Amino acid sequence: MSAGPESTHVSSLGKGDSLHQQVLASFPLCDMTEEDLAQNPQLCKLLATLAQHVDRTGLTVSLKTELDKAEQKLQSQRRHWLRSESLHRGLQEMTQDHCVRKHHATVPPDQNMFYETMEKCLLVAQCVRQLDPSSTTNQDQPSLLGLNTQQVMELMPSEKNVQRMKQSLPRELEKHLKKKCLNLLSYYQPEWENESEGLKNSKLSHLSVQLDKEKKRAESLKETCRENALLLQRQTQLYLSELTKCIQLLQSLILEHRLKVQTDLDKKKLDYFEGKCELVLQKIKAEMVEIQLDTYTADSISSHRKIREKLESELKACQVEKQSVDLKLASFEILGKEFEALAEEYCRLRQEIEMKKWALKEFTQYNNK
Repeated sequence: MSAGPESTHVSSLGKGDSLHQQVLASFPLCDMTEEDLAQNPQLCKLLATLAQHVDRTGLTVSLKTELDKAEQKLQSQRRHWLRSESLHRGLQEMTQDHCVRKHHATVPPDQNMFYETMEKCLLVAQCVRQLDPSSTTNQDQPSLLGLNTQQVMELMPSEKNVQRMKQSLPRELEKHLKKKCLNLLSYYQPEWENESEGLKNSKLSHLSVQLDKEKKRAESLKETCRENALLLQRQTQLYLSELTKCIQLLQSLILEHRLKVQTDLDKKKLDYFEGKCELVLQKIKAEMVEIQLDTYTADSISSHRKIREKLESELKACQVEKQSVDLKLASFEILGKEFEALAEEYCRLRQEIEMKKWALKEFTQYNNK
């Protein structure tokens, strides 16, 4: 591609901010901002030229066309499979409902024959499909259980019963599908459950349109959420870049302010360390006084212990002397004046012993304090 068409296309897109916005809109999946495009003008021109040949997802026009055709073919085959699968499951549900009804009520013989015939036909068709090899299967490979489709088809009900079943099948299937649709209607709009049968049928005819609108609305909301997420991501990046600039500016202001007040900070630190040293010295002095008091207390305890031992020895001596006096009193009770002299001496010794006991008791209480 020559430079002339590129320049013409770029100029047709716009210039400046308008060009940046158009490039970002053409490539929503790219993680870019207007600032990135402003810093790289050549990249912006390249993307503007590329937007003429690719869509918003990055696919070329020819590839997008082939992809749409393949998507349409896939959707057609999917609809065909869903149609047959829905019919098959509906018939299975009918047979299951019939089995439940048989256990709760009496079923007419013709209905019983109809559902039994339909169930056998479904089972035979399922077995035949399992035995039918696909185009990628080796044709010489042994079949399942050694059976072939002809042997399984022999298990089909009689032709008469099959024809009767086919005649009644559209009517019974319509009743079953209508019941399911009414249940869906009641689930979608519970307030319609008590309406008349005709009104339900009228509203049921519009149910598919309403569900389709709801589906499109949900898809639109999903696309809006995706676009909002991309917009939020870009705004977050812009916010983070602006926040980084603010942080850098704040750091420079802090550094400048710190240099101005460094002298005051050093003076305050010096005052703080001086006060801390004074507190440490006072604490050391208090510990030294406490040690001296502990030493004095230990000495006084030692002296008190010695006094206590002395008093205890004197008490023992007085007790011994008392015992000897008691012996003398016992031997000289019969004497007159001599006994009185001994009794007086005895009283004196008793008083002296009581005094020493009192002194010892007071000393002991003092030491316990």
